[in-house]
Amino acid sequence: MTGIATTAAQTVGQTTVQDAAQAVEKNTGKTAAQTQGTEAGKAGGPRVVSAGGAATAVNRMVGWLTRHGISLAGSRILAVRGRKSGQWRTTPVNPLTHGDDLYLVAPRGHTQWVRNLRATDGGELRLGKRVEAFTYVELADHEKPEILRAYLKRWKWEVGVFFEGVDATATDEELVRIAPGYPVFRIRTQG
Repeated sequence: MTGIATTAAQTVGQTTVQDAAQAVEKNTGKTAAQTQGTEAGKAGGPRVVSAGGAATAVNRMVGWLTRHGISLAGSRILAVRGRKSGQWRTTPVNPLTHGDDLYLVAPRGHTQWVRNLRATDGGELRLGKRVEAFTYVELADHEKPEILRAYLKRWKWEVGVFFEGVDATATDEELVRIAPGYPVFRIRTQG
């Protein structure tokens, strides 16, 4: 599957989101988060990192493959009802299995899917025609270090740029410090 992802990503002009972010940093001297801006930096609100052009292109490619039943390293389509419209909103996600539980981590912060999920009792994880409804519990910041560490071990190659230098070797204290900017949900599939 990695070969498919690489080929498709090259089609959209970048080999990985991380490569694109490194190119931005090399050319501008700023990290992707600094270049793209955060809601917290602009309005004093919770951390939100906007998806740049390369990340958007890769998300489209991963989303298309996942909607057609091809999971890249465990990818799924998250479907949640919009908090205002009530319409289904979808985005590709990387669920994390840790112990006996399944988690959704928001590496770009308090994004629209996070806000929509918080306004509902649950959502769906989709892979092709397979649909799994789920409910969730959002973790408190002090509960996140173990999950953030496991998430970074599993997905750093793809989302490490959104963690601004923090990796799986960070101390619990460092992970608790950044935890408010990274929503984490323990999900329970139904069926």
